[in-house]
Amino acid sequence: MPMRPIRVSEINTYLYCARAWGYARKGEKSQNQKEMQAGTEFHRRHGRAVTTAFLLRALGWGMVLLALVLAAAWFAWHVSGG
Repeated sequence: MPMRPIRVSEINTYLYCARAWGYARKGEKSQNQKEMQAGTEFHRRHGRAVTTAFLLRALGWGMVLLALVLAAAWFAWHVSGG
């Protein structure tokens, strides 16, 4: 019988409560569905915030690079007697 991969969330569930992990392995639903949905939504919002921050940082670095290129071009134009 091939071994199935163990997910990090399973390890976390086991470390928090081995009994809850066992119930989940048997396919039984948690009684905390409302809280679990709230946690899922929180993680979804957090993931979007992290992605937004990453994109804004990349945009900022792109603008710094553009400013450096424009400054170098301006300097080269003025030095060459343009």
